[in-house]
Amino acid sequence: MSKISILGCGRWASFHAWYQIEKLHNEVLMWGRAEDPFFVDLMKTKKNNYIEMPKTLQYTTDLTQALNFADVIIIAISAQGMQEFSKNIGKCKPQNKTFVLCMKGIDQNTEERLSQVLRKNIADNNHICVWVGPGHIEELTAGQPNLMIMTGDDSKIVNQLIDMFESPLISFLNSDDLIGVEISAAAKNVMGIAAGFLDGLGKSSLKGALMARGCYEVSQLIEKMGGNRMTAFGMSHLGDFEATLFSKNSHNRRYGEEYIQNKLSDNIGTAEGVGTTKAMYLLAQKYGVFMPIINTIYGILYLKDNKDDLIQKLFKVDKRKEFDYE
Repeated sequence: MSKISILGCGRWASFHAWYQIEKLHNEVLMWGRAEDPFFVDLMKTKKNNYIEMPKTLQYTTDLTQALNFADVIIIAISAQGMQEFSKNIGKCKPQNKTFVLCMKGIDQNTEERLSQVLRKNIADNNHICVWVGPGHIEELTAGQPNLMIMTGDDSKIVNQLIDMFESPLISFLNSDDLIGVEISAAAKNVMGIAAGFLDGLGKSSLKGALMARGCYEVSQLIEKMGGNRMTAFGMSHLGDFEATLFSKNSHNRRYGEEYIQNKLSDNIGTAEGVGTTKAMYLLAQKYGVFMPIINTIYGILYLKDNKDDLIQKLFKVDKRKEFDYE
């Protein structure tokens, strides 16, 4: 049995707590903010809208206690909250810990990957890994198996984590492309919003084109940033498309569908892909990458561009050649 700390109390944090206890039989401490009504209710009722929590799950509102409880610390919070939260972690001065980021996004103000945000606030003797890939809590807790991906700043640590976390429910691939995996996983949420736009317009047949062109756009950006362009065609991006572009459980897809129809419901909240759209747009400008899908989603969400010519803008090409890596 291992000790695992989980920072966060939302949907994915809840899944990871459930998974660590029910499937891996680990001892788990979950941290949440004392002023967070969602966490207060979770501690009281031991359940949320997604899952009933294991009885052995422990809770705390003390961040220092959560960091001291275990050597492996899973973080599952909103991507755009990572800047401030990383500073709070840094104030606790953790030493020799392995942080596992189970979240997808890019900071919309600095264009930093989440591992970069955390790294600048913690000592070098701490390791950072990223665990992403397809999956919905509703399907995983129902026993549907999945294949996910792990990467990080040390391949030995990554392989140790895979050995710790693998089960009949979740298998893992490893990757040595931290840049590519983080960019791929984040961009996948933007593609989910684009898929929702297509659904909302009754143009779902274009999702195949969205998948193909989306992967290509993202691969170009990854390569310019120093990663492996083929990572976009792996589990962190293309491999996650079924769960994001087609699933009824996809928050980003649903957000896009409701947004394009001017029917955003009160309970959906802002999707993670919204902030990431801004960050991706700025990265494309910075690295000089032509990304018409990203540009179109950014224009609609942030510049309130006309939706009428959405389809033409999404798949705009300057050349007839399908792939141009020059």
